[in-house]
Amino acid sequence: MKQFHVFDWSILGLYIIGLIWVGVYKQNKKPVSQNEFILSGRKLSLGGFIATLVTTWYGAILGIGENTFLYGIQTWFIFSLPYYLFAMAYAFWIAPKINQMNLVSIPDHFRNHFGNNSGIISALLITFLASPAPYILSMGILLQFLFGLELGISLIITSLLSVTYIWNGGFSAVVKTDIIQFIFMFLGFFIIFGFLCFEIGTPNEMLTQLPKQYLEPFGGNTAQYVLAWFFIAAWTFIDPGFFQRCAASDSPETARKGILISISFWAVFDCLTIISGLYTVNLINTDQPLLAFPLLGALILPVGFLGLFITGLIAIIMSTIDSLSLVSAITLGRDILWRIKRTDQNSDPVPLIKKGLVIISFLSVLLAFSLPSVVKLFYTIGSILIPGLILPFIVTLLKTRPTFNDHTAVKWILSPVIVSLLWFVKSYIDGNPFLGIEPFYPGIIISIIYYLIASKKNQYGD
Repeated sequence: MKQFHVFDWSILGLYIIGLIWVGVYKQNKKPVSQNEFILSGRKLSLGGFIATLVTTWYGAILGIGENTFLYGIQTWFIFSLPYYLFAMAYAFWIAPKINQMNLVSIPDHFRNHFGNNSGIISALLITFLASPAPYILSMGILLQFLFGLELGISLIITSLLSVTYIWNGGFSAVVKTDIIQFIFMFLGFFIIFGFLCFEIGTPNEMLTQLPKQYLEPFGGNTAQYVLAWFFIAAWTFIDPGFFQRCAASDSPETARKGILISISFWAVFDCLTIISGLYTVNLINTDQPLLAFPLLGALILPVGFLGLFITGLIAIIMSTIDSLSLVSAITLGRDILWRIKRTDQNSDPVPLIKKGLVIISFLSVLLAFSLPSVVKLFYTIGSILIPGLILPFIVTLLKTRPTFNDHTAVKWILSPVIVSLLWFVKSYIDGNPFLGIEPFYPGIIISIIYYLIASKKNQYGD
């Protein structure tokens, strides 16, 4: 990469100072209750809702560059279209219900519907599902690229930076810093898109020069693989970040409108990122596709603009790291440790959430270091965990009375996860999907079969 000029470093430095200033020093008061620490007192306005949801849900920017560099417009079909559809369904069906339920987390919802053990088991799975590991990996690779640091050191620095303003400010600090991230996020990619059009040619001209496989919806992969990604997008329904923001919003209408408006911002941003990613195919020659966007910026952008673009990449990733670190810490600290250890109903879970933040940061660094591919991390975590959570969560929203007792619900949640995990391990050992089937499918099939069989035997069913 070309050397950063002092102007580029100044922009990056001002951004970091701004984050610390807004996230730490400008906090008018420290949260004094779990309601304030986790949900900002349930007073999240429409503007804050949009800024924090848009930035949080788009942290895999290096993965977008990686996948587009390798597979072309397939990226839109696995990382864009299905998420729009599920987010729309969430906006109209789930978001208002969450805001009105007055719950703090998804495990609370499982606990209320099934029982305490189901709440704890779901919390354990969600802790890993909401892991910031893929995003810590992205940031670590970016810091390694910028500074020449060892990957392990870069991952640790990334994790420590994300904890700085979450520790005292909680969700309020996340929302305030996400507003800054939102500005840099769009500014950076409008800049790179503008320079690409001016220096290289229009998108239409670029598309005519691409190899044909980059314009194929499947990108050379099987329909089964792409369809698995579509189902993994159902992740949206059980995403704790979505749940947290809907629970924190000041009204059901804010939650619904906020998601719908956010979808329009994601659509615009997807156009910017995927088109920019397609330019890299003919412009960049690298064996590290995860660095496609940083390398593109270094090739195209002059002094100052390069600093804005790289800062935009960092802002996109950081916004997701801090949000998911907080959500995972809440899930581990409050929904697992506090539920297991508490002896007083009115005891404060915030100290345990802060302990959970330290634990989550450590585990995420280990996970990121052990599987250094952003797309593989997404696919692996989603394929294994989503089959165990998605159907139970949907059913609990549809039924007002308990579907199963706690013991049966625990088995319903865990059985698909175990099947998908074993299928994944076997596929990993063989080097190909076992029996030609991706791990997601046997897990979700087991979940459906278990539900149908258990429903007939269950005395609590409707």
